[in-house]
Amino acid sequence: MIDKDSRDAITEMINIGVGRAAGILNEITGSNIKLRVPHLHIIRFGDLSDAHINLMGKERLSTIMQEFHGNFSGTTSLAFSEESAASLVKLLSGESGPTPDMDTVQVETLKEVGNIIINAVMGSISNVLAENLVFTLPEYCEGNITEIASGRHAIKPDDWIILAQTQFLIESMSIEGMILLVLEVGSLDRLVQSIHQQQS
Repeated sequence: MIDKDSRDAITEMINIGVGRAAGILNEITGSNIKLRVPHLHIIRFGDLSDAHINLMGKERLSTIMQEFHGNFSGTTSLAFSEESAASLVKLLSGESGPTPDMDTVQVETLKEVGNIIINAVMGSISNVLAENLVFTLPEYCEGNITEIASGRHAIKPDDWIILAQTQFLIESMSIEGMILLVLEVGSLDRLVQSIHQQQS
């Protein structure tokens, strides 16, 4: 079980990251975008309850995934329900309705947003802990959480998941997303060790 100080440190690093991401998105779009993480859960994938799965949504998700490797390794994802993904893309792209290339616009917009948020969050973690992490290019996939978990970036029952509910507050709208940080076996221990070293 992760200790309270480490949980608080992880929460703070993720909040710093989403704060930086919001600033970047504001500059790019000219919109007043606020991001916040009201709730964070840390649990083994094999111990996910129905309540946790409901947080992620049982329906089809639009997900941007990026692997990272270093002292601790895993995959960071940004996931939206199809409805939230469509709303976010319309706001950010300025597209008001369906167009022949809307699928392409949606994928590219979500990849750009995912890349910004994931890099800001993981950059915050690596900077605070003085860890050098190497990232792959972001990938886009669709499916429910079970399909995503069994895909190319398969999640094992013993992998730890840091589940951060994320709210996008844009032009009086609230769009829900989820930052999902999957840590390979042993990586959470190394992450906590890095936190303790920085705190000592």
